[in-house]
Amino acid sequence: MTTVAEEEQWHQQAAKQAVERFVRRFDESYRVLAYHAALPLVLTPELVNYLRNQFLRNENVPWVAEVDLLLSDLCSQVGYELYAMDTHIRGYLLEQMKQDPRFGKLRMQQVAQVLINYVKYLSRLHPGRKQKELEAQRWAAMVYLGDEQCKQAAREIAQRLIETTSETDSEHLTESGMRAELARLTHITAELSPQLQQEPALVEYARLMQRVLRQPDTVTPAELSHPYQLDDLELRVPDRVLPETLKNRVSPSGQTVTEVEGLPPLQTFQCKVLTIALRTGIETSPEIQLEAFDFKVATIELKQTGWFRRKTELIIKRHQHHAYGFTQDLGNGVELEMVAIPKGSFIMGFPETEEGHDDDESPQHPVTLKSFLMGKYPVTQEQWQAVAALPQVNRELEPNPSYFKGEDLPVETVSWYDALEFCERLSQYTKRPYRLPSEAEWEYACRAGTTTPFHFGETITTDLANYNGDYTYGSGSKGKYIGKTTPVGSFGVANNFGLYDMHGNVWEWCADHWHSNYEDAPTDGSAWKDDNDNDNKNNNKRRLLRGGSWYGIPVVCRSGSRDSYDPGLRLNDVTVGFRVVCGCAWTL
Repeated sequence: MTTVAEEEQWHQQAAKQAVERFVRRFDESYRVLAYHAALPLVLTPELVNYLRNQFLRNENVPWVAEVDLLLSDLCSQVGYELYAMDTHIRGYLLEQMKQDPRFGKLRMQQVAQVLINYVKYLSRLHPGRKQKELEAQRWAAMVYLGDEQCKQAAREIAQRLIETTSETDSEHLTESGMRAELARLTHITAELSPQLQQEPALVEYARLMQRVLRQPDTVTPAELSHPYQLDDLELRVPDRVLPETLKNRVSPSGQTVTEVEGLPPLQTFQCKVLTIALRTGIETSPEIQLEAFDFKVATIELKQTGWFRRKTELIIKRHQHHAYGFTQDLGNGVELEMVAIPKGSFIMGFPETEEGHDDDESPQHPVTLKSFLMGKYPVTQEQWQAVAALPQVNRELEPNPSYFKGEDLPVETVSWYDALEFCERLSQYTKRPYRLPSEAEWEYACRAGTTTPFHFGETITTDLANYNGDYTYGSGSKGKYIGKTTPVGSFGVANNFGLYDMHGNVWEWCADHWHSNYEDAPTDGSAWKDDNDNDNKNNNKRRLLRGGSWYGIPVVCRSGSRDSYDPGLRLNDVTVGFRVVCGCAWTL
C-alpha cells in the first residue's frame, strides 16, 4: 500500500522531472524565470513580463521565455489569458529558489512585495473587477512577508470561509455556488500550506473540506465535530454540503450521535466489509450489429519545389475509406457514434530520433490488443448533457461545465472522475460496458496502422486539425490559431480506423495512472494502474492525457505524446475532454 509519504515523494520527483525537461528543452535561464513565476498563484502574460522586467534584466532571460513558460507542461490554462502552475511543480520551484544562493528568502520577499504593489495597481485600474483573483494573489504574497503578514493572510482566508458558510451569507448562494467558493478557498489554502504551518487549524480544515467536497465517503463524523479554531474564529463544515449519510450521524450541535433514546448506547467494533460488485460484462450486454460507413482519410506529402531557392510544399491527399460502427441511442434524439477497432499488434512509443521525443515515450515495446469500440468523436456537450441527466451512480455531474458553448463542440472542463461517472451512467443506461480507453488502446487507435508522428504523416497542418498554428513541426509551416474548440469532425477527415479529432481540439483522458516511462508497462493493451485490486489507494495519482488540444503546440499533438493531470481537478481547464470505449461483442 502506498503511504502518504511515498505519494508525496513521488509527486516531488515528478515535479523535478517536469522542471528539468522544461530547462533541457530551452535554456538554463528559463529556470530562473520559472522560479520567479512560481510565487503568484495565477499567471497572466502581463504579470510574467512584469516579473521578468523587474528582476531578470541582467539574467539573459529572453522575452520569448515568457510565452514558452506559459505554454509549457509546467502551466495549465485556467481561463482567458490566465494560467496556473501545477501545485507540486510550484512547490518544488519555490523550494529550489529558497535554496539557490543567488536568490534565497530575500529575493522571494522582494518578489512578494512587487506582487503586492502590482495587485494594488490593478485594483485601482479595474475597481470591482477580478477581485477574487487579486485577493488570492495578495494572500500568496503576504505569506512571504514575515510572520505578521502571514498570520493576517491566514485570518483573512478564515474570515472568507466563515462568510461563505454562514447562514446569512449562504442564503445568497446556491449549493453549487457555495461548493465552488469553498473549493476555491480550500485550494488556495492548500497551495499556501507550506507557508501556513503556524496555523495548523486552518490547513487541517481546508484539507477536511476538500475531502467533504470530493470524497465524502472518507470523512468521519468525529472529524466534522472536531473544533477548528483560529484565534477567535471558529471554522465549521456547513450542513448544505454534507451528504445525507453524514448529516444523519451528526447532531445539530455538531456532536457525533452515539446514543438514541430508548435504545442501549452504541458501541464501536471492528469488522470486515465484503463488497459484491454486479458487473455488466460482455456476456450480458446486448449484442451489437455493426454497419459500414464511409469517410475521407487525409495524408500529408512533402514535396521539394523551386530550383534556386528550394522550399518544402505540403500536399494534402484525400481518399475515400470505409469502416464499421454502430450508433448508441442516448434518448431524445441524441446519439453516440462508435467505431469498431480491429484487434492487432503495434509498437508503442516512439524512437529517440523523432523530433520532440521525450523520455516518457520510451522504451518502445510491443502491445497486442483485443478488438474494441471507440467513440468516433470526443464526447460532445449535447451527449454530455444527455448522460448527465441520467440517474447518479457515484457523484454529481454539472449539466453544462464547458467554457466554450455549443452542442456539437467537445465537452471540456471535466475532471477524470467526471469522465468516469459519465461512463458509469452510460453503462447503467445501455447495459453495455462503457469506460475510458487505456493509454495503449488510445495510441493504437490514433495511429491506425501508421508509424509516423501523426496519422496524417510526418507533420501536421491547421487545414486538418485544431491546434496552435503559430508553431510548426518538422517541415510543416505555420497556420491558423483559432483559439477555441471546434465542432467535432469539422475538418472532414478521419484516420484509417474512422476516428476524428485524434490530434488537437481537446486533450483526452485515459484510464491509466501516470508513469514516467514504459518500463514494465503492460503488453496486452490493458490500463496500467498501480494496485489494480483497490483503485481507491491511488485516488490522487495523476491520470493520462493524450492527443493535445486547440491550445497545444504541434509537438504535444503527436500520436505518442503524453501528459497527465490530477484526476480530481478541473481548474476551469478548457482544454481537457475525453472519448469513450466499449468492450461489447459485435457481429457484422
